[in-house]
Amino acid sequence: MPIHDWTRVRPNRFHHFHQSWIVALADALNDGLLPPDYLALAEQNTKGPVPDVVALKIPDGRTLSAKDGGLAVATAPPQVRLRTESDAINYARRADRLAIRHVDGDLVAIVEIVSPGNKDSRHAVRSFTRKLARMLFNGIHVLMVDLFPPNPRNPEGLHKEVWDFIREEPYALPADKPLTLAAYAAAGNITAYVEEVAVMQVLPSMPLFLTHELYVPCPLETTYQVAWAKFPRQLKGELEG
Repeated sequence: MPIHDWTRVRPNRFHHFHQSWIVALADALNDGLLPPDYLALAEQNTKGPVPDVVALKIPDGRTLSAKDGGLAVATAPPQVRLRTESDAINYARRADRLAIRHVDGDLVAIVEIVSPGNKDSRHAVRSFTRKLARMLFNGIHVLMVDLFPPNPRNPEGLHKEVWDFIREEPYALPADKPLTLAAYAAAGNITAYVEEVAVMQVLPSMPLFLTHELYVPCPLETTYQVAWAKFPRQLKGELEG
C-alpha cells in the first residue's frame, strides 16, 4: 500500500487514521515480534511527549540478548540510507539524568507518529523535538515516523531538528524523498538510522531498538495497510484520487 498524501486532507482525518495505526503497531509488536518479557502499549504517560506506542520491559533482572529475540546490529545492521552517531551525549547525560519508569515495567522505547500539529508552529516543532531529544538523553530509544513534508518551520524535516539537540552536523533531505523515518538507539552513544521516503512509496520496516545493539523490525507497511483497511471508505476518495 503506497504512502498517501496526507497533506490533502484535514488534520482530523489523519488523526483518525493515526489512532488505528498505533493500535495495529502495538498488536503486531505484541504478537511475537517483541521478546517474551517486553510489551507494547498505546499512549502511556511517560512525562515527556505523549508517545504513540511504548515498549516496556517487565522487570526480571535479566539482560536482553539476541537469543531472547530481536536482531543484533553487529550481524544484521538496519538497512537504511544514513547512519550517524554521537558520543557527546555521554558527557551531557552525566550532568542531568532523569530515570523514566512505568508502573508496568521499565520504559525502553517509544514509537512516535508525527501529526500535523507537531509542525504547525516553530514552538510546536521545538517542543516536540526537544522532548524527543530528552528521551534519548535518558536512554529511551525512539522510532519517529514523519509522513508530512518539511515546511518553513522545519526546512530539513524533524530528524534534523532532533539531531541538532544532540550533534549539529550537515543534513539535507533528498528533494524527491521529503518524508522521514528515523530510528534512534540511545544508551551509550546515540545512533540515528535514517531512511527517507516519498508519497506513493511502500513503507520499509524500521528498527525499533530495545538496547543499543539489539532491535526488532517494526512492520510499518503491514500495519499501515491494516489501518487503511479500517479507514472510512467515505474519506478515502481525496487520498486515492
